[in-house]
Amino acid sequence: MNCNICPRECGADREKGEVGACGCDGRIFISRAALHHWEEPPISYKNGSGTVFFSGCNLGCVFCQNREISRNMTGKEVSEERLYQIFLELKEQGAHNINLVTPTHYTEQIIPVLKRAKEDKFPLPIIWNSGGYEKAETVKRLKGLVDIYLPDLKYIDPATAKRYSNAFDYFLHASKAIDEMVEQAGTPIIHRGTMRRGVIVRHLILPGHTEESKKIIEYLHTRYGDKIYVSIMNQYTPTDCIKDTHPEISRPLTESEYQSVVEFAKSIGVERAFIQEGETASESFIPPFDNFGV
Repeated sequence: MNCNICPRECGADREKGEVGACGCDGRIFISRAALHHWEEPPISYKNGSGTVFFSGCNLGCVFCQNREISRNMTGKEVSEERLYQIFLELKEQGAHNINLVTPTHYTEQIIPVLKRAKEDKFPLPIIWNSGGYEKAETVKRLKGLVDIYLPDLKYIDPATAKRYSNAFDYFLHASKAIDEMVEQAGTPIIHRGTMRRGVIVRHLILPGHTEESKKIIEYLHTRYGDKIYVSIMNQYTPTDCIKDTHPEISRPLTESEYQSVVEFAKSIGVERAFIQEGETASESFIPPFDNFGV
């Protein structure tokens, strides 16, 4: 079957071993499955989010801080049965949810696992934590299987999306996908400190791109209002590999840049938002991708 699950529509026959634009064939590769404490407060809460980090990526941002797994494909092959067992193990460890990180390109393999979880009345919310570059029709297939959507909205300008992710149509697809996510998840529900349903849209501010960030925040507020939470992120971490190719973003975000976007959000009436404080732009916040828990 030719793979057209994401907007790349690369057509690779992954079931026969061909590698798609995401860097993956038909097998599932995971690089880490563990409690994670650095998500938004109602996601991590006290015990941590049960994160499952999938290898590969259909977007491939030049500034990716997880490039060890998104590009280099480090990780361990697992079966659908093993993936479900990982869900159960994370639950026993006290996870507040199951957080599927960069899962889009494994949608075909993940859906049967999620259906089994629903049939077994698995008690934890399922989170779809993605880069936002998805087809709305693919998201529709997740209806009734995913409780919380945690997508990025990285770009609104096609030129920026093209330069940093080779995806000039990023906003076209991401905006439609987020529409579908909000339609499915409805108004956010947070019960006793943990999120049970809803959508949190993340936006990572890039250095020198605060005006685009403000346009994104305004778009989200105008379109969804209080139907979603917005997470305004300052943890951009420049990597050495972009110094020559993308020098304009080869520096950390400044405090004044971040605050200008936060103040803008406040000025237009954004109330359901998460902001970051302190030195979050540090590689110490990137977990070790050492196949732990896999």
